[in-house]
Amino acid sequence: MNQTTRVLAVSALALAALAACGGDDAIATAPVAKYPTLSGQLPLVIGHRGASGYLPEHTLESYKRAIELGADFVEPDLVATKDGVLIARHEPNITSTTDVSTRAEYAARKTKKVVDGVEEEGWFASDFTLAEIKTLFAKQPVAERDQTQNTRYRIPTFEEVIELAKTEGARVNRTVGVYPETKHPTFHNSINLSLEDRLLAILAKNGYTTKASPVIIQSFEVANLKYLRARTQVRIVQLIDADDVNADGSIALVAPYDKPYDFAVARDPRTFATMLTPAGLKEIKTYADGIGPWKPYLISWKFNNGADGKPMDLNGDGKIDQRDRVMMPPSDVVKNAHAEGLIVHAFTFRNEPTRLASDFKGDPKAEYQLYYKLGVDGLFSDFPDTALSAR
Repeated sequence: MNQTTRVLAVSALALAALAACGGDDAIATAPVAKYPTLSGQLPLVIGHRGASGYLPEHTLESYKRAIELGADFVEPDLVATKDGVLIARHEPNITSTTDVSTRAEYAARKTKKVVDGVEEEGWFASDFTLAEIKTLFAKQPVAERDQTQNTRYRIPTFEEVIELAKTEGARVNRTVGVYPETKHPTFHNSINLSLEDRLLAILAKNGYTTKASPVIIQSFEVANLKYLRARTQVRIVQLIDADDVNADGSIALVAPYDKPYDFAVARDPRTFATMLTPAGLKEIKTYADGIGPWKPYLISWKFNNGADGKPMDLNGDGKIDQRDRVMMPPSDVVKNAHAEGLIVHAFTFRNEPTRLASDFKGDPKAEYQLYYKLGVDGLFSDFPDTALSAR
C-alpha cells in the first residue's frame, strides 16, 4: 500500500469510526485525521483576492484583513502593466475593479481588446504604466457588497503583496503563503508582456524556489504551467473552470470557459471536464502538484422539477435561483485526484444566502463542512473567517 492509499484508507476508517461513535461530536477526539485530505492535515483556507467579501478585492487592506482573520494563504491574481510590472487585478480589463471610468484624464484610454477570443471594451492594465495605475483606486465589483470602502485603497504590485505576507506573517507569528494566479497567459504573450519569467524573477528574489516555499502558482491554462514547471520547484496547481451548472446538475461547458484557452488556440479537443478524468489527472500530475476545480465538479447541484416539469420554488419567494437548488452526491474527482497524489483546492466559497443551495438553509458553514468532509485539501473563500470557523 503506497502512502497516498494509506492516508486515504486511514481517513476513510476514521470517518466510519466517527459515524459509529456519534458523528461530528467525536471529531475532536478522533486519533487520526479530522478530514480525509491527501496529507491528513487540515485543509488550507485561501483568502480569495484577500478578504474580498469585506473589502475591495486585491488590495493590501483586503489581504491584510484575510491574514488577520486567519487565512493560510492570500491569492493575488496577476496582470501586467504597460511597463511590465506585475500587479494584483482580477482581469486585464480594470473597468469594474477600479475608478478608472470616472477619471477624465484617462477617458481616451477606453478601448476594445480580445481576451480569450472574446471582445471586451474598457480600460486595460497593459495600457497604463505602474505610475499611472498607482493613481487609481480599487472598488468593490460585487454590487450587493459594502461599497463604502471604494476610492480608499490603491492597487498593489505583486512584490508588495509578498512583502505584506511576510510582514504580517511575522506579526501574527505564522507563515502566510501567497497563491498567485497568472491571468490570461495567452493574451499577455500576444502583447509581449508574458507573465511567467517576471513571476519567477520575483519569487527568486524573495527566496521562493522550492516545494517548501510558501507559494503556490495557479493558472487555467496549461502551456504556461508546463513552462513554469521546467524552471521552478514551487508547487503548481491546474485550475479547472466551466461556464455554468445545467438545471439537471450537469456541468455546462461553453466557450471560453469550456477548456484552457491555449487548448482552444491549438484546436485541442480536450475540455476542462476531460482533464478531470483519471487519464486527465494522470497527465496533470506530470507538471502540477494539484488541481483547483470549480466546486460543482466535486459536488454539483440541481433543480427538482414539479408536476409541470419546471424547477420548484423551494423557498417560496417567487424566484428560481441558487436557493432552490439541491445538492447531488459527490463525484469521484477528489478520490481520483488523491489516488494520483494530487491535492485538491476548490473554488469559490461565499457567505451570501443567494449563493447557497437549499440544503444549507442559508448557513455558509454547512457548505464548507460538506466539502471538508469530502476531503478537499484547501478552498478559496471570500470570507476566510467563516471558512476557518467551519473547519
